[in-house]
Amino acid sequence: MPPASSPPRSLPCESAPREPPPQPNRDPATRYAGAVVLPAPFVWDTDQITVDLPGARALFSTVAAGNLGLLTGDPRAPANRARLAARLGVGLAWRKQVHGSRVDIVDVATDPAAPWIEADGLLTATPGVAPLVLAADCLPVILANGAAVAAVHAGWRGLADGILATAVTQLGRLGSGPVGAAIGPGAGPCCYAVGDELRDTFTGYGASRGANLDLKLIAATQLRDAGVAEVHDVGLCTICSDPGRFFSHRRDHGDTGRQAGIGWLT
Repeated sequence: MPPASSPPRSLPCESAPREPPPQPNRDPATRYAGAVVLPAPFVWDTDQITVDLPGARALFSTVAAGNLGLLTGDPRAPANRARLAARLGVGLAWRKQVHGSRVDIVDVATDPAAPWIEADGLLTATPGVAPLVLAADCLPVILANGAAVAAVHAGWRGLADGILATAVTQLGRLGSGPVGAAIGPGAGPCCYAVGDELRDTFTGYGASRGANLDLKLIAATQLRDAGVAEVHDVGLCTICSDPGRFFSHRRDHGDTGRQAGIGWLT
């Protein structure tokens, strides 16, 4: 995500996504992970990260799925999305992300030719429709309660404006079961350096790490405060991870692709 003083922006992805070299002696389910062992209940599905939530499944894409950002100027992005949707057997639903706090309820997949609606979260109770959010340091968060599933793009602005609590409230309108949440790869406390003003915005969370800020701790705290029963964090930082695994706005100085967080009912 951009520094606190910079507006959000999308720049072209000039270089082809890179996948780590194959390791033929490893089991195919873990080969892409290399030395990365995911915390339970996250698992590698060949080259993508998945996790089961109440009545739903979440997937966090990697560079191996290609750049999924339609506004990055990469002509391969539409085909990358179509290929991933076919692999999952779902229709993708998305919005134009603006670092806000709006969360929409949807019941159909998004028509790429239709005018885009601005929002940073969406949810559905319709089987076969999969909410998708993009990220390249911001946090992709998937929530489910057995009746509905939500995808949220949670950067510092969205966290400050309460987008996660809004998503939990919206989920409650579609079902009353316990909510589970998964926080995907994003900027970690190891790397997310911010200014004093931004750290002061989140005073009370205990999220300051010297000059850095722990966005994942803030997100997990907000989810629990909103009544989420189980919060799972994959614990991977997009900034310092292998560039062949995740896109990173900060690491790549804004000229990068986008990975996705996707959720669908099972």
